[in-house]
Amino acid sequence: MTKSLNFKSLLISVLLLCALLLGWYIATLPQAALTANVDPEYAALMGGGAVKKSGMPTPAEFGHTLRERLSDPFYDHGPNDKGIGIQLAYSLARVLSGFALAALVAIPLGFVVGMSPLMQRALNPYIQLLKPISPLAWMPLALYTIKDSSASAIFVIFICSLWPMLINTAYGVAAVRRDWLDVAKTLEVSALRKAFQVVLPAAAPTILTGMRISMGIAWLVIVAAEMLVGGTGIGYFVWNEWNNLSLTNVIFAILMIGVVGMMLDMMFGGLSRLVAYND
Repeated sequence: MTKSLNFKSLLISVLLLCALLLGWYIATLPQAALTANVDPEYAALMGGGAVKKSGMPTPAEFGHTLRERLSDPFYDHGPNDKGIGIQLAYSLARVLSGFALAALVAIPLGFVVGMSPLMQRALNPYIQLLKPISPLAWMPLALYTIKDSSASAIFVIFICSLWPMLINTAYGVAAVRRDWLDVAKTLEVSALRKAFQVVLPAAAPTILTGMRISMGIAWLVIVAAEMLVGGTGIGYFVWNEWNNLSLTNVIFAILMIGVVGMMLDMMFGGLSRLVAYND
């Protein structure tokens, strides 16, 4: 039954891809110039006998670019001409740096907020005030204070990763079953041991959910941040290729952003399954 379902879903996915490629191919077919109501001599002078080509690349052109870019992803021909592997590596390094810093702050703070109703009430106004602010709104302030574009991008990733992790950790810790905590209290275990051996395993699925959401947001935000700060990274690559009017490379970069984002999400999905348990 499961194999049949997998086969059917794969078949539908392949058919959808074929339909997409066919639609793309038809949309980018060269069109004859409209010369019916134009003087033949004027049309010939203006190249009216030629065909009009769409600005969008054809699937064949995109396939050629895809093969060319992936054949040498780590070349480096100067500041504005680096392989897609190098650009993605810069972006991933910034995302992972900001994400790790956010985890170091959000998870311990989420434990404090989740275990202490007093701290929850005290910190809740600040969380509610800062949470809706767009991460990119912090960029000018970060550029002014940090005075480094790459570090500013990491700071923006830190800000956007912080809130989902903090809120999910606090919720997961606060939702730990009361009888488990009562058993720990009866056994007179230390606060540290209770946090690591009772609360953390129980709240781990919710914490991983928050980390998964944070990583998705961070990967979304890094593209916009790198468009602003420039230099290196997949966001800068997209912006640079747009300035070069190379839509083929822009579409290629969009595909790479999607592939990497999917891989990051799959990684956290696997981690979530590892810590999942039946209550």
